[in-house]
Amino acid sequence: MPIVFNKRIDDETILAVWKIEETEEQLISSLQLKQHELDVIASLSNGKRALHWLSTRVLLRTMLNTADYIDCRMDEHGKPYLVNSDTHISLSHSYDYAAVIISKDKKVGVDIELIKHKIKSIKHKFLSDIELAQKQIGDNTNGLYVSWCAKEAIYKWHGKKGLEFKQHIHIKPFKLKEAGSLQVLVELPEGLKELEVNYFKTKDDYMLGYVVA
Repeated sequence: MPIVFNKRIDDETILAVWKIEETEEQLISSLQLKQHELDVIASLSNGKRALHWLSTRVLLRTMLNTADYIDCRMDEHGKPYLVNSDTHISLSHSYDYAAVIISKDKKVGVDIELIKHKIKSIKHKFLSDIELAQKQIGDNTNGLYVSWCAKEAIYKWHGKKGLEFKQHIHIKPFKLKEAGSLQVLVELPEGLKELEVNYFKTKDDYMLGYVVA
């Protein structure tokens, strides 16, 4: 499993993307799995789902650069966390790729998606009419994926249920590029917050968005 993208965002934060080329057995051999983790893998009947679960853990282990057992679990909101560690993490996967972002001092969120035109059929489910009126989003597949990845990354950054894409996360006008950033207003329980989301499109048509704050 080669790391195809690796970026140090700041002194305490790293983002990496891994292309999944191994078998389930090869990935398992790279980990020190406990019984509760083997039970999770056994419950993932679809082979790709198991590969995704395993690949994010192998990438996480690679990024943390440790031979020790890494206890990565999900809390009651479905947010991944490291037991006995204050390091913030976020995991994502789509088809042939896994993405992980880690930070020692900031909350993080990441999302990677394979770009497909069918997103146009669901755009009204996660974007408001005001957002869809923006030229760079509207009927632009890349713009729609930037918006989706941004909102998903923010949802993961927040890490709690109840945050609605269409109702609580608002994309401000931005200039669409192959790689760039955009500002997003988020209605949080504690008040309104503006976040910067960075994004980039890969050569083989994946979109990735991440937030660090």
